[in-house]
Amino acid sequence: MSVTRQLTRRRVQLTGSSLAALLIASHVFNDGFANILPVLLPTIQARFELSETVLAIFVATNSLMANVLQPLFGALSDRWGKRLVGSLGLLAVSVLLSFIASAAVVWLFFILLAIGSLGSAAFHPSATSIVRAASEHSKNKSLRLAFFAAAGPFGSALAPIAVLAIIRSFGVRYVPWLMIPGVIMALAIYWLTPPQTRATGKNRPKLFDWQLVRGPVGLLSVVGIMRSMAFVTFLNAMPLYLVKVHGYAQDASIIGWTVALYTVSASVGVLISGALEPRLGRKTIIVGSMLCALPLMFGGLLFAPGSFFYYGSIALAGGLTNAAIPLLVVTAQDLAPHAVATASGMLMGLTWGTAGLFYIGIGRLQEVWGIEPAMMLSFVFLLPAALLAFVVLTRQQQALH
Repeated sequence: MSVTRQLTRRRVQLTGSSLAALLIASHVFNDGFANILPVLLPTIQARFELSETVLAIFVATNSLMANVLQPLFGALSDRWGKRLVGSLGLLAVSVLLSFIASAAVVWLFFILLAIGSLGSAAFHPSATSIVRAASEHSKNKSLRLAFFAAAGPFGSALAPIAVLAIIRSFGVRYVPWLMIPGVIMALAIYWLTPPQTRATGKNRPKLFDWQLVRGPVGLLSVVGIMRSMAFVTFLNAMPLYLVKVHGYAQDASIIGWTVALYTVSASVGVLISGALEPRLGRKTIIVGSMLCALPLMFGGLLFAPGSFFYYGSIALAGGLTNAAIPLLVVTAQDLAPHAVATASGMLMGLTWGTAGLFYIGIGRLQEVWGIEPAMMLSFVFLLPAALLAFVVLTRQQQALH
């Protein structure tokens, strides 16, 4: 027996809740790096003298690379092995995106952003599939996936505060040190995750499954795109709104706290939705959360920044806007048991990426109409999203009965 095989057999391998916990912790670091762009936009705009449309192109690039390609990476992870694709993805996002704050020229910034974001696209479907496999014997798969989904916004909330604090105190050249935990987690995923069964022959998922796109999974993806439009706009436009409309400094602490509160609340929202699903049902939570989020997102623009009602509306809006995510993902996985990673990539990636691409249009409208009207328009997408979700989930319930 070779030395390599002996080491493979002797190494520690995690299963069940321990394995899920590793992926949940890894999600914190992946999304922390993948979502530091919003708080850097005012600084980048001033450094390179860019317009809102160009900034929107950066947002779209980040979202496109990190999300739209997730179904493709999901199919590749089913073919090549989920722990390999997932660990390489986390390694890439941690190393490359840790350098974007210190990029000296705009073309280098763009390259690091684009290639680094691909790492997030590789990580998400692989990690989600591993968590689901580790939860097969759990009584509430939705809750465990909710913890995984919540870890991403939690990392997105911590990273902006940490990055801005380091920039204010030490300078941008020290930001790359934040990559260390992500690199450690990437190695842990590869070393501690049991080898996953690879799909072969007729069971191999298609790199592009047209049947998934045409069916209910595709319709749920449309729901996710419209929901993500509101979330992406709020997250990326709010720092610019605070700077341009209310006159705050580009590195003002209220920017970091606003983004952090919104994303932390998004984490709490997905946890609560996973816990409440057995009592309230998926349809009630998915549809109701999006309808209730709309007026609260408007509140973030109407109330004075820094006030109690400002932070309160932002907190509730963040929780309600993201509450539907784990339930939409689990529903898509149930509808496509033959292509779990691909379906996961569509709901967790394709939706975010397409919304990011549409954000270019919102960025242009910010220049033509102004930031506030453009933001309000994107928030309204929550209404048709809720209606379409109601129709799809009602049909699914009728099919089951």
